[in-house]
Amino acid sequence: MRKDYKLAKRRYVIGGFITLVVIIYLIRLFSLQVSDDTYKLYAESNAFLKKTVYPARGLIYDRNGKLVVFNQPAYDLMLIPKDVHSLDTVAFCSLLNISKEQLKEYWADMKNPRKNPGYSSYTPQKLISHISYEDYGRLQEKLYMFPGFYIQTRTVRKYNYPAGANILGNIREVSPEDVKRDEYYRRGDYTGDLGVEKSYEEALRGQKGMEILMRDALGRIKGKFEDGARDVAPVSGSNLTLAIDMDLQQYGEELMQNKIGAIVAIEPSTGEILALVSAPAYDPQLLVGKERGKNYSRLVMDPLKPLYDRAIQGAYPPGSTFKPTQGLIFLQEGIINENTAFPCYHGYINGIRVGCHGHGSPLPLKPALQTSCNAYFCWGLKHMIDKRDTNPQDQLTKWKDYLVEMGYGYRLGIDLPHESRGFIPNAEFYSKSFRGPRWSANSIISIAIGQGEVTATPLQIANLCATIANRGYFLTPHVVKEIEDSIIDPKYKEKRGPKIDRKYYEIVAEGMRMAVTGGTCRLANLPGVEVCGKTGTAQNPHGKDHSVFMGFAPYHDPKIAVAVFVENAGFGATFGVPIGSLIIEKYLNGEIAGERQYIEERMLTSNTIINSGVKKH
Repeated sequence: MRKDYKLAKRRYVIGGFITLVVIIYLIRLFSLQVSDDTYKLYAESNAFLKKTVYPARGLIYDRNGKLVVFNQPAYDLMLIPKDVHSLDTVAFCSLLNISKEQLKEYWADMKNPRKNPGYSSYTPQKLISHISYEDYGRLQEKLYMFPGFYIQTRTVRKYNYPAGANILGNIREVSPEDVKRDEYYRRGDYTGDLGVEKSYEEALRGQKGMEILMRDALGRIKGKFEDGARDVAPVSGSNLTLAIDMDLQQYGEELMQNKIGAIVAIEPSTGEILALVSAPAYDPQLLVGKERGKNYSRLVMDPLKPLYDRAIQGAYPPGSTFKPTQGLIFLQEGIINENTAFPCYHGYINGIRVGCHGHGSPLPLKPALQTSCNAYFCWGLKHMIDKRDTNPQDQLTKWKDYLVEMGYGYRLGIDLPHESRGFIPNAEFYSKSFRGPRWSANSIISIAIGQGEVTATPLQIANLCATIANRGYFLTPHVVKEIEDSIIDPKYKEKRGPKIDRKYYEIVAEGMRMAVTGGTCRLANLPGVEVCGKTGTAQNPHGKDHSVFMGFAPYHDPKIAVAVFVENAGFGATFGVPIGSLIIEKYLNGEIAGERQYIEERMLTSNTIINSGVKKH
């Protein structure tokens, strides 16, 4: 009985062991056939070569239909590592004019899993990008000597204008992070970097295709598999039409040569950006081809920071261009009316020296805008913040809310990356700064004239000007007008703006018109064009003041609103006004009138970098 029990038990153990072996075998078989594609890749790579066919990247045009960015062919040297046998490195390096050390470096980068995630010896890998047309020609003749290698044709960007680099951006090779983030990419692919190339990458890049080629037993290509029936055709990227006028953009960059700052020009009725100049600028063609890396490093190291888009990233004190916002808020809140006058005794307000310049006193709002009186707007803020039976914290919150609705303190939402928000202080900020809530208008009075803690981007200043031009609303500024076979984001069609009555905008617009006809903006008075403007001299604790201007024209049917910011250039009338008026005149009239060409010549040849404290290489 005992012997039979032991025999039965042994049968169960042996049976269990056999079952376990079968299960392990089945799991391994499943892994080899389903989970692990190594053998599948090996088999397929012996029989087929799957070549990616890259789509043509979308073209870019300006608002007038002029071609700005197009494509030209480029060549990458590819290989399937397992097919490379007994490579004659001397002949190979001689053919490409590279050293053995360079070849080893290329090979190591290709096999580095950090630089090339998903590397496989069975699939196509890029060894060298952007080989020259001459190398391409030589390789085509001798490629049969190097089994496993082939040439991949793709396109790179070409630019018709040496301008607009901050708007257009560029394309670069994808990083390992890009590959992990988006399955569309493989090592060696390209993606948009900065500008519209980045923000509209998905529209511009298109869809890749696939070409399946058959191999024989020796790995030689024998033609298309099933006569190309299984091939997938690439889909070209969508073309973009910019809102930018490239002639105006180029003119703006010429005016800003040897200067640091920005110009922003907007069509008020649509929010379309006509020009977006950041100075110093650079030629976008510098970031194409083999020299891209070297040129990019040089631009990064340049102390003048040409890669920094001052038009949308620079956060500056807006200076006196901020005064129209104050007039609008005070009118809407009933702090003043059109005829309310405040005194200006050499720039003093309630015993505090705010600084000003010679003009009549007392004076109401429109002449205050005309002469850019500092004291007037400081008095207005004092009456609002210290209003009887109110709390200064609540009043400042109300003040800030108006400014946020005007587009200050937060990103406007332009269709370009890295926009700055600027800064509008709130009550909590001052309560922390003064270590308690016991502060008053006198403590923060400089914010009334766009100084102190207030900062804004040139884009926000231009947007304010467009809002005044429209008499109370703006559309989110944007640089792309149309996307082929698609629609522009609906947010760029929606009207935005503060809850301020239109009649108050009319008053402020008239004050800005008076500034041009007989005030601080006289140089903007164009023959045959009614221009409205406002100067600004933004204090700079690190050097000479910044020269600022905003203006729009025509007065009753606005077609353009402009903001100009020139760092370390002194009074607004010195550089801001003439440059802004030239942009307006060039856009509306197509040319500069003879009697104003001396202003154009002075702006084209002047140099303010020497006053900036930054040494130019």
